[in-house]
Amino acid sequence: MGIIHVKIDDRLELEFRKRVLEVKGVKKRALTEAVEEAIRLWLEKHRGNT
Repeated sequence: MGIIHVKIDDRLELEFRKRVLEVKGVKKRALTEAVEEAIRLWLEKHRGNT
């Protein structure tokens, strides 16, 4: 399993965390699942755009 350390805008982080809580609840790995989903969606959007 890979680890990525990033810094993002505070407001973006807060909004993301709130939405993850609304959608996935407080279950373990909820934030990880949401970040993985976001990365997959970004990759799909940019696939073939090199």
